[in-house]
Amino acid sequence: MASVLIVDDTAVDRRLAGGLLESAGDVEVQYAENGQQALDQINQSPPDLVVTDLQMPDLDGLQLVMKINESYPDLPVILMTAHGSESIAAQALANGASSFVPKTDLAECLVETVGHVLALTQNDNSYKKLLECATKTDFEFDLISDPDIIEPLVEMVQQVAVGQGTFGGGTQVQIGVALENALTNAMFRGNLELARENFPVASRTIISQRMSESPYKDRRVYVRALITPDAVEFTIRDQGPGFDTSTVPEATDPESYRDGMGRGLVLIKAFMDEVEFNDSGNEIRMKKNKTV
Repeated sequence: MASVLIVDDTAVDRRLAGGLLESAGDVEVQYAENGQQALDQINQSPPDLVVTDLQMPDLDGLQLVMKINESYPDLPVILMTAHGSESIAAQALANGASSFVPKTDLAECLVETVGHVLALTQNDNSYKKLLECATKTDFEFDLISDPDIIEPLVEMVQQVAVGQGTFGGGTQVQIGVALENALTNAMFRGNLELARENFPVASRTIISQRMSESPYKDRRVYVRALITPDAVEFTIRDQGPGFDTSTVPEATDPESYRDGMGRGLVLIKAFMDEVEFNDSGNEIRMKKNKTV
């Protein structure tokens, strides 16, 4: 059972977040009232994941993220953002946080986000020695729009990137989050044309219905993942109508953290060094360079 530490100086918010995770099952929830208390608990017994508020006295969420990243780089941190904390969120993502959820969207997104990030921290070392000898790994896929494909594909890419020594620790999780969101956008927003109100938390019923209807059922997602010891590069292209790329939020803009709309694109822009779209908006190219 995974352990999650909730950090928030407001008791109501702390219990709300913890209650959501406890009701989902398979998670042991711990609590801390401030950043320093959280650090003390982590030093004593590190959890599998930390969910923290950003605005706290003494040691705020950004400072907590930086200290965790320094001493526990493999420990993922999810931010809970509220009005007034948007600029801190941008800095925290740049300093090692793995994702964020607006406090207004906790009920809809927290459990799913925690589950996804925890899944991305699981490593299979079966091929570690072999992958250490690889000089380049180049994958190409022609995917149906099935969400069950996303997790194993992301896990495989992470395993190769870690095995080749390209990335490790929190960067591995950030790359997984970026790739997962890009694939989800391509399948759900692109090929299946699900509206914002049904995305990213779309019901299986809606997805299954779209996957069996024309023209959605015949659309594919092209994926290329090029992994070398120096960088990872992804090209993801769907067969949907595309979108206006001028509306893509910037990870450095505090306004991008106001609500959950466009959260996936914010995370992609925050975690990847290079992000480009084609003119029609149905292809994204992303690159992350190894930090020397």
